[in-house]
Amino acid sequence: MRTMRSWFRDTTGGLPTTFWYLWSGTLINRLGSFVLVFLAIYLTQERGFSASQAGLVIGLWGVGGAFGTIAGGTLADRWGRRPTLLTAHVGAAAMMLALGLARDLWAVALGALLLGMFAEAARPAFGAMMIDVVPAKDRLRAFSLNYWAINLGFACAAVLAGLAAQADYLLLFVVDAATMLITALIIFSRVPETRQAGSATATAAKAPRGALRTILTDRVYLGFVALNLFAALVFLQHISMLPIAMGDDGLSPATYGSVIALNGVLIVVGQLFVPRLIRGRSRSHVLALASVVMGVGFGLTAFAGTAWFYGLTVLIWTVGEMLNSPSNSTLIAELSPAELRGRYQGVFSLSWQVAGASAPILGGLVREHVGNDALWFGCAVIGVLTAVAHLVSGPARERRATALRRTGEALAPIGTTPPAASRPTETAAV
Repeated sequence: MRTMRSWFRDTTGGLPTTFWYLWSGTLINRLGSFVLVFLAIYLTQERGFSASQAGLVIGLWGVGGAFGTIAGGTLADRWGRRPTLLTAHVGAAAMMLALGLARDLWAVALGALLLGMFAEAARPAFGAMMIDVVPAKDRLRAFSLNYWAINLGFACAAVLAGLAAQADYLLLFVVDAATMLITALIIFSRVPETRQAGSATATAAKAPRGALRTILTDRVYLGFVALNLFAALVFLQHISMLPIAMGDDGLSPATYGSVIALNGVLIVVGQLFVPRLIRGRSRSHVLALASVVMGVGFGLTAFAGTAWFYGLTVLIWTVGEMLNSPSNSTLIAELSPAELRGRYQGVFSLSWQVAGASAPILGGLVREHVGNDALWFGCAVIGVLTAVAHLVSGPARERRATALRRTGEALAPIGTTPPAASRPTETAAV
């Protein structure tokens, strides 16, 4: 018992109060994250769209997110983290309701585009705020705790959404919008601005003009972003093609909700142990292993036909996801110059949005024209190739992180919030 208390104290103790308010917003937001999980089923079964049309709509969500992450990163550095988060969450809540009320394909597509833009604009600001307030030595566990909250909410939301969808699909959109507004209220009432005013003034003149050039010439960082793009193309099949594949096997939306909830359950049970497991290990090796495990998990989907087998594949690729997330988050922090944190976060988030736009479209095309098996085997191949690339590029990333650490550009927290403890956030809305 004493060992468990000591582990709990080591895992959660000493983090800033602002982090915990952000964490709370994350948990509440994710408890209502119904829509994206069930959007493919909603579009094909409730609205009668084809798999290709559903893939297009989900892809437009990603396109909107691509614009949103770039705008959100720039606004986070120039306007501030807090106003960017507030605007993004309130705008996303309004667009969520609009999407739920849309009927024609063009209206649904436009709603998805705008929702993606507002929802994803919050991510760079949130990531920058996390780096602002959490000291470098605590970031691995802080990001792991936040990721744990995301998946605790997701696990509950996936099951509840499966039940709510059987009653009324509009309820999914209403609850999702409500949780976004609650998150915005927490930020408005409890979360201060964390961008350091002096730093912002000093860098405002040079950062806007030189930021894009700095990022575009940072080959080490762009290589890291590109590898995340390939991983995301595989991972995001779980919300686009996986529910359609399960539906073709005669499995209901409620079954899909229960199966995909295993992802969140495993992360909730095991994620807090991951930082201790990977501490001191080569991040390149951890990321390579994560890519292989995710590839194998999705590759085995080709052989699935029953709920238990689909559940097994979910558990396998979830282990890869658990290894991938904290290593990714700490690397972003260490590779980001302090005055460009929002923009660097935005570029990294852009890889997710590009994948969000292309994964459902590519997945739908491969599935329709080449076959279901080819889609999942292709995911396995991408996972293995990404792992090799991580091993090759890892040393250069660590050299860059060490150089930035020595100059103090990336790791010193710039926020002024005193330590305490209470709750956290993600950023977005879905």
